Amino acid sequence: MVLVTGGTGLVGSHLLYFLLKKGIDVRAIHRKSSKLEAVRRVFSYYTKDADSLFDKIEWMEANITDIPALEDAFHGVTHVYHSAAYISFHPKHFRKLKKANIDGTANIVNLSLAHKVQKLCHVSSIATLGSTIDGSLISESTPWNPEEDNNVYAITKYGSEMEVWRGTQEGLDSVIINPGVIMGSGHWHSGSGAIVKMVAKGTKYYTEGGVSIVDVRDVVHAMIKLMDSDIINERFVLAGENITYKVLLSQLANSLGVSAPKKSISKWKLDGLRKLDWLSSKLSGSRRRLLKSTVDSMYKKSYYDGSKISKFVDFTYTNSEETLRRVGKNYLKD
Repeated sequence: MVLVTGGTGLVGSHLLYFLLKKGIDVRAIHRKSSKLEAVRRVFSYYTKDADSLFDKIEWMEANITDIPALEDAFHGVTHVYHSAAYISFHPKHFRKLKKANIDGTANIVNLSLAHKVQKLCHVSSIATLGSTIDGSLISESTPWNPEEDNNVYAITKYGSEMEVWRGTQEGLDSVIINPGVIMGSGHWHSGSGAIVKMVAKGTKYYTEGGVSIVDVRDVVHAMIKLMDSDIINERFVLAGENITYKVLLSQLANSLGVSAPKKSISKWKLDGLRKLDWLSSKLSGSRRRLLKSTVDSMYKKSYYDGSKISKFVDFTYTNSEETLRRVGKNYLKD
């Protein structure tokens, strides 16, 4: 039996499909507020037989911070894919981030050890890697720098990795993946899906930064290949392509049949909008949409080397244009 955490998220929902297609018995945990129908919708992108595949999942209601419920979910489990995480870049959410990302991962590791799980795959992030001084590509060997202005999400994801490495010292075989920005279909209100939604509505501007992107299918295939292999206690950056935001938004616009952004917006202007957003939030209590860390990242070119995995397993990244074409097509279909 394979256990998947975060099964209703972007990575988890696509992972469930490919595990089930391999004929693997799958148990997935979900929070009470999770929308299981999002998983069924993801399945529909792949097959007309989405309902019968979806019905094969053994769903259990459990939060990764709820140890008694998790204990029940671990019975009979041999392999664990841990993709659950809380994502926020707002400093006021640090306690929630720490509880879910660090304490939650500690619970997964401890229960994996207690139940003698054969192998754990932990979904981390490129946010846990440092930066290079000379502008060269960032890789698995680029050390985390605690002295940098790290955002709260990065800090807690780094903490979650430390829990996994602690588990390996106690005898738990594990692999860690560090994906770039994951592009995939089915979750249009968060993460990269929100970018797709924004472009579909029409956007005139782009920022001068750049990012590493990776197809969600590539992420899932990498996870499964690593779990099926003898590889243990290694981490892998998953970065299919290093791309500027201008090119990314233009390719997305093309796939959605809308006009590509033509103008670059200066950082000082976006900083001004960020301050207005802060003021609006203070006066009305509305949710912040522009944080300093977000604006900074939009003008930074953070590029990564995702080649290591190809040296360990048979693996090839999907071309970004193919990925974005498929994502755009599915968005329009929804």
